[in-house]
Amino acid sequence: MKKISYLGILSVLFATPAFAAYNSEQFISEVIEGVDLVGARANVDKPDAAPGELGLDVYQTADAGYSEDVQVFIPTKMYMRAGAGLNLPFATDAARIGDTEFDSSGSWTTQIGLGWNLSSYVRTEIDFQESTFEFSDIDGMGASYHTLGGMLYFDFARRYVQTGDITYRRRFVPFMGIGAAAGVYKFDGPGGADGFVIAAPRATLGFNVMLNELIGIDIMYQYQMMIGNGFGWDVRAGGVDNISNIMASFRVNF
Repeated sequence: MKKISYLGILSVLFATPAFAAYNSEQFISEVIEGVDLVGARANVDKPDAAPGELGLDVYQTADAGYSEDVQVFIPTKMYMRAGAGLNLPFATDAARIGDTEFDSSGSWTTQIGLGWNLSSYVRTEIDFQESTFEFSDIDGMGASYHTLGGMLYFDFARRYVQTGDITYRRRFVPFMGIGAAAGVYKFDGPGGADGFVIAAPRATLGFNVMLNELIGIDIMYQYQMMIGNGFGWDVRAGGVDNISNIMASFRVNF
């Protein structure tokens, strides 16, 4: 029995270096593999941050939470707009023929635009608007405006909100805008006040409702102070008139 015990002890002693050698090699292999993985992570291409602090505020919202090297980027560089609106007669100056005034009636505006997100709160936009005016108590006479404008919009709430590791788009965002436009207008009929017009200021106040991640609806009030040849027929040059609309448009982000 003692011989058998001695033989067992000797067998364990001889086998131990072999297990130790195997375990050491395995340990070294795992360390090397781990170093390679770290290097691979370091070499992964990451999107460049948007230039400037305003751009950084839009595209780089926050750290992902589990690694300081991984960040969340939201692709919201630009958007397109298309919509229409109705004129508000009570907030629009009446057209004139001499001392007689005619309120706008059944007038409307169409709009298309292209915008850029400058930050989570600021965006800019160029747009084209075509306005068609009709007037109460007068037949066969109307007016049309064609203007190209630029706007600067300010959102009252951050469009992208991060909770923990999740970044989501806010569904309801109120906003205001200020800008100017220029173009031409024409009054049909004899003595119409046709010519060049400047809308300055053009101001808006409204809200955006997102339908999905890309498409939303803007509802806004738009005010324009029109500087031109007057609003009507046989009116003096250099007139200033106020025009108001309620606008609804689709905004598509991309």
